[in-house]
Amino acid sequence: MTEGALASPCDGRIGGSPQISSGRPLTLSTVLSEVRHASPAVRAAGLEARALGAEADQAGRRLNPTLSLELENFAGSNALSGFDQTESTFALEQTLRLGGKRALEERAARARQALASAECAVILRETELEAAIVFAELVAAVQLRNLAEESADLADELVSIVARRVDAGAAAPPELSRARADATALRASVETAQAGIDRRRYALALLWGSAEPTFSAPMGVSFNSTIAEVEADVTHPALNAADAAVRVRQAETSFARSAIIPDISVSAGIRRFEETGDEAFVAGVSLPLPIFDRGRDAARASAIRSDAATLNRAVTEQRLLAQQRAAAAAQRTAQSRLQILKHDTLPAATEAYEAASRGYQIGRFDLTATLNARAALLSAQLAVIDAEFALQSAELRLRALIGAAPFDGDIR
Repeated sequence: MTEGALASPCDGRIGGSPQISSGRPLTLSTVLSEVRHASPAVRAAGLEARALGAEADQAGRRLNPTLSLELENFAGSNALSGFDQTESTFALEQTLRLGGKRALEERAARARQALASAECAVILRETELEAAIVFAELVAAVQLRNLAEESADLADELVSIVARRVDAGAAAPPELSRARADATALRASVETAQAGIDRRRYALALLWGSAEPTFSAPMGVSFNSTIAEVEADVTHPALNAADAAVRVRQAETSFARSAIIPDISVSAGIRRFEETGDEAFVAGVSLPLPIFDRGRDAARASAIRSDAATLNRAVTEQRLLAQQRAAAAAQRTAQSRLQILKHDTLPAATEAYEAASRGYQIGRFDLTATLNARAALLSAQLAVIDAEFALQSAELRLRALIGAAPFDGDIR
């Protein structure tokens, strides 16, 4: 199977080799490819669309004729005993669906198949977005683990500095205990960060139906360009599904209205008279009388549901437009916050800690000031990681809403 086939996984025929390789770094493109070819939710939705396609084929079939055999005047009393006076009739009966019912029923079934495919596309987009967000969380978790290790190393260096000052009589022994306790706490935070990585690895693998994550370390999410503004026209699988639902209701309404025209059944056969050995043709026509039920209530109910589907389509469009604008606003806010943290807050916190560390070594500052400066630096570094994830998350949500890369179906 070619990679291009992965662009349409909602036909229920996705297969092929896994996209994940333990020898290569995990990328967002690889994650989305794996979701497309192996997501249980997407494959189940695709299979349901195929099943509805089979039902549509069934709806287009003609009704089967009925073959009947009727025996009269046999096994009675006196002259009617035995089979001498028997009359036997072989007949073939066919019901004719009038009012275009067969074509309209097939049309409604095809519309339901199209709706299932559109809903599968919605599930695919939601699963892709979920996988992308979890992937970004995994990247952030790796950054947090690395930061925890760096912070623990800095704490160990500070312990060495405090120990030398205590040995020189320039600091009190309790300061060494305090520095060691702080270093131990930071070293323990490394294990906590590693647990966060493991949890997200399993969550990500589960999205393509695997209980064991076999992929390597992830590579960060980056985009060639930032989306500046949102288009006025809304394009999204959810809107396509809403349009498909409108077409389903319209087709079902047309089919329900066709029930007002009753079907007729015609029959033809041969009757044999055993007493004389004569045979004759028989024919018949039956037509239900639409006196009590003409199907108008069912047609009215279907028309009401059609109006509801049209309303839902309009609401879906407005909801998607609001979500796009909200995501664009969140992206702009996250971008501004990240720039402030990286260009102002983090450099200032780094400079403050370096000055406090140097000052402590020469006895100008006490340990408390040094620990506070390092805590401020750690807080700034954590804020930068959080801001980067917030920006990536907002960017991914916006791109998923407008169908931009990597959610445009072009996964290589």
